Amino acid sequence: MKKYIAITGASSGIGAATAKAFARRGENLILIARRAELLQSLKDEIAQIAPESDVVVKICDLACSKNVRALWEELKSYELKALINNAGFGDYGAVGEQNLDKTEQMLQLNVVALTLLSSLFARDYKYKPVQLINISSAGGYSIVQNAVAYCASKFFVSAFTEGLHRELAQDKEAKMQAKVLAPAATKTEFGSVATDDADYDYDAAFKRYHSSEEMAEFLLALYDSDACVGAVNRDSFEFSLSKPRFDYAGK
Repeated sequence: MKKYIAITGASSGIGAATAKAFARRGENLILIARRAELLQSLKDEIAQIAPESDVVVKICDLACSKNVRALWEELKSYELKALINNAGFGDYGAVGEQNLDKTEQMLQLNVVALTLLSSLFARDYKYKPVQLINISSAGGYSIVQNAVAYCASKFFVSAFTEGLHRELAQDKEAKMQAKVLAPAATKTEFGSVATDDADYDYDAAFKRYHSSEEMAEFLLALYDSDACVGAVNRDSFEFSLSKPRFDYAGK
């Protein structure tokens, strides 16, 4: 039976770069996102890169919880070897001044959808040799001015995933691995969406940043390792693999 790597938020940025990186390894893919045209374009590109890879496209707005549950029912007809929860976005602005509709959607996507998918994956695959990689942020380990709600959502991602990693480690029968990828500034659509500025300039905003392709390579390094956390240092922009970072009160 074919096995697949499912990637949410696959239509652009880190998600699309990760899909192409895994395709070059000959992996079969399930690409999940809202934008059908971009997903089809990515599927066509992968067909040129890795014609032997089977690529399945799933159009889904994960900001709606009922869509997440429906998606999982569809995924039950496939055997997964990994789930990459990459879907998410940022929202810049002082607390009390944000667009609350946007903030609510961000929390639904960054926190609720990720938690539901991770939990469903753990329920069905805990005792299989699979990997869950949840995309957090450097802002999931340090708070950034004017991005408090976004950072809080990514602190949740980091804490939730590290906690799951610890739980799995305590179950001698579990074979699933849970991991966190924490990028720093990465040139994607993130800046434009977070600031509501279509002309957002990464060169003006940051002295250094990574490309989506570089982050995809870091993700593969995490995937190939036994580490829990793969993180970019915000100051040096060096990538490192490590054990969980948060204190754990378990046995």
